[in-house]
Amino acid sequence: MSTSSLSRGDSADNSQVELIPITPKLLAMDRASAQAAAVPPALLAYQPEPYRIGAGDTLYITVWEHPELTSPAGPQQQTLANGRLVRSDGTLFYPYVGTLKVAGMTIEQLREAISDKLAAYVEKPQVDVSVIGYQSQRVLLQGAFVKTDPQPITAVPLTLAQALGTATINTAQANLSSLVLSRDGHDYRLDLDALNDGENVAQDIYLKPGDRLFLPYNDRQEAYVVGEVIRPLAISFKTSDLTLTQALGRAGGLNPLSAKGKAVYVIRGVKDLEQAPAQVFQLDAKSPAAFALADQFKVKPGDVVFVGAAGITRWNRFVSQLLPFSGLISNAANVNKDL
Repeated sequence: MSTSSLSRGDSADNSQVELIPITPKLLAMDRASAQAAAVPPALLAYQPEPYRIGAGDTLYITVWEHPELTSPAGPQQQTLANGRLVRSDGTLFYPYVGTLKVAGMTIEQLREAISDKLAAYVEKPQVDVSVIGYQSQRVLLQGAFVKTDPQPITAVPLTLAQALGTATINTAQANLSSLVLSRDGHDYRLDLDALNDGENVAQDIYLKPGDRLFLPYNDRQEAYVVGEVIRPLAISFKTSDLTLTQALGRAGGLNPLSAKGKAVYVIRGVKDLEQAPAQVFQLDAKSPAAFALADQFKVKPGDVVFVGAAGITRWNRFVSQLLPFSGLISNAANVNKDL
């Protein structure tokens, strides 16, 4: 990535800033990086195993031609009344079989185990097992969903797309670019807007027991447009698809009376100056071709879009003066929303 050079006299005042021209090469690198990070390979690699019975599940066990075993509560009762609950210790009692440790078994393994035990009392027993109450394995949901009830893992594999469809995303408040899937101690960040752009990869991500989905709200995800524009403002994020052209458009565009000969800057990373230099992406607003690049440059939450002089050199001082101003813009925007 190429960066513009700074004069020696200004180097000390720019130690925390990296100035980067917006070029076709930069945009191509950003697109390649976004595609490579779209879906973590570990999520795509997971394939569901056959369902394993757990504590809290309710089973319906059928022994053909033996209704006294199949429906001890009476055939007139509902199926659930004749169900058998797997105890908290993972065991299950069944007549003539006794107590079985069923937690961790597949449905087929339990069917064979009961058949083997009953063979001593019933000639060639025909046994069928089905789960009529899935309670042992769940996926948890939190955040900007309409329904946050835990969703059960069943014998039919559950995909990410199915879970999101059942939960129903609150599109007015959700930050679609930052879904977090927590699994086995790792947090995987997913951009739902990118996943549903083109190939619907979301359908190929299977969820496993214990997964947690967190969809953050967008109330703290903002970018700020300030400087020589018609209407300085704070822009809330719902997706990751906000381009520099769109951000400037929402601000009414460049001020035609004062923005001549100016440049457009996107200042990024100002909240982490102690860990890494801030990045300042520069677009030459004097060039008509530059706005074709602006239409492909993605603005991110926390960015400050500034239209100002093309010859700014003392960036550290400028950034420190600009940050309080962006905070005022955010507060003003929130007040306008409440009115």
